[in-house]
Amino acid sequence: MKFIKLLSLFSFLLVTGRLAAQDAKHTFALSDTAFLLDGKPFQIISGEMHYTRVPREAWRQRMKMAKAMGLNTIGTYVFWNVHEPQKGHYDFSGNHDIAEFVKIAKEEGLWVILRPSPYVCAEWEFGGYPYWLEKEEGLQVRSKEPKYLEAYHKYIMEVGKQLAPLQINHGGNVLMVQIENEYGSYGADKDYLALNRKMFIEAGFDGQLYTCDPEAAIKDGHLPGLLPAINGVDNVAKVKKLIGENHDGKGPYFIAEWYPAWFDWWGTAHHTVPAEKYVGPLDSVLTAGISINMYMFHGGTTRGFMNGANFNDQSPYEPQISSYDYDAPLDEAGNATDKYMKFRGVIEKHLPAGVTLPEVPAAKPSAAIPAIRFTQTFGLFDHLPKATLHSVPQTFEDLNQAYGFALYRTTVTGGKTTMLKIDGLRDYGIIYLNGKCVGILDRRLKQDSLQITLPKGKVKLEILVENLGRINFGPYLLKNKKGITGKVTLNGNEVKNWYSYGLPLNTLSLSGKGLQITGGKPVIKKAIFKLDKPVDTYLDLSKWGKGTVWLNGHNLGRYWNVGPQQTVYAPVEWLKAGNNEIEVLELIKTDQSVLPSLAKPVLSELKK
Repeated sequence: MKFIKLLSLFSFLLVTGRLAAQDAKHTFALSDTAFLLDGKPFQIISGEMHYTRVPREAWRQRMKMAKAMGLNTIGTYVFWNVHEPQKGHYDFSGNHDIAEFVKIAKEEGLWVILRPSPYVCAEWEFGGYPYWLEKEEGLQVRSKEPKYLEAYHKYIMEVGKQLAPLQINHGGNVLMVQIENEYGSYGADKDYLALNRKMFIEAGFDGQLYTCDPEAAIKDGHLPGLLPAINGVDNVAKVKKLIGENHDGKGPYFIAEWYPAWFDWWGTAHHTVPAEKYVGPLDSVLTAGISINMYMFHGGTTRGFMNGANFNDQSPYEPQISSYDYDAPLDEAGNATDKYMKFRGVIEKHLPAGVTLPEVPAAKPSAAIPAIRFTQTFGLFDHLPKATLHSVPQTFEDLNQAYGFALYRTTVTGGKTTMLKIDGLRDYGIIYLNGKCVGILDRRLKQDSLQITLPKGKVKLEILVENLGRINFGPYLLKNKKGITGKVTLNGNEVKNWYSYGLPLNTLSLSGKGLQITGGKPVIKKAIFKLDKPVDTYLDLSKWGKGTVWLNGHNLGRYWNVGPQQTVYAPVEWLKAGNNEIEVLELIKTDQSVLPSLAKPVLSELKK
């Protein structure tokens, strides 16, 4: 009995000792050449991974993969639009529980670099800004404009409540916090940057703050007194020169975004870059003692309607795909790639003496599941909310709607061929006459006009508009309203009196027996399918047209036959043994009724 009591006491002391070690306060500081962790030089080897792009149930698995590759730190943005989706309504639950993400990282022995800038870019809708900022008349993002600063201040205070206690100087594992994000690519107002720092400190972020910018913008985006970091440069001499020039000739030296590949947008080929191109630079950087954050280590998936878009005067509108695979070291499903193994080999060379890496976890099982056969078809237009009637079409913002679709309906006099023109179509419009699809206008292709023939008599004209993603980078952040944002004309004559229906499709409330014949109007297909043992799978939508997939209530993202993405990743964490529910919104090929799957994703390769 005494032995059992002593063993219990030993176990108690062992466990509490570990907890005490975990909770012990560390110090983190800067020397002229290196970061100092508890007074000793520390090289940050970090990888970017976003909590919003990975199922919460998989956060820990991805972090174990990070440790096995040799990373000691995880970097993540904090996304304003998921945490304050409507003004004054905050959400830090479920997949948005950023504090839990940071705590799991600590449990897995990882430090964290936080990037809670109000603006994140990140190929994310509106660069992370919530849509409702567009509703505030006169508001100017990334500026000293009072309405913006007021909204920003309220938000960052809420973020501080969640995350400030997790900083290293408070016993947590957050090493550094970034203010703003590549601001030098947008502006050069040092007073605005100083206001950022002031608000961050007020929110409780009283540890090490830093800024990050690409080479051409570091001078404008850096705030004196903070550590400047560089993005997109891995030449050792150049990194030291650029940071030193903006930091009193000193380090430490931190590459805040090092790109092992790139992202994709609809209608282009999948971007891939061989690992061999980056092995040498990674080795050089680590040999020089420079700290690094890989963007991305693991991209994951931009689910729901959260993808952003690029646009400027020199290029067309380019909405990004839902897969954020990024050709990263860890693939979309969280498995090691060839790039992962080669980077691991480089990092292993630079480990302190006596330190070894964990074994690389085995790849997660992935397989094709039996083809899903849809048993019910519902007409999207048969499940409309209450409409608003106005002289002109209402934008998404007018309808207090962030994402998804809007339907516009009016009646015109027929019996003629005419030119339909939509000013400010944002972004993809399907045109129906008396319920029949007669054409599509696509902002990507700079389309705004279509010749149509109106039947005789009174004609029901309908335009279904999809928000394909607000611009996330560049000078047009405040030209991001969605829906029909201008006039609709027929042969130059403005069409008035529109019913506007908001279709955010946050949840689907389908009722009735469904349709047998759809007549080409958009439909939602629904099925129940059974699995004995869930595994990762990829839904093969290559024969479908365009739409969105929901699995057991989770919006998995968009698909579109223009590519490059032809499959939609269905994570094992959101599948169940037994019955599973799937719903697919199909806009174009509405007669599809079978959905196969594959064990591997399909993304077309970059053409040489």
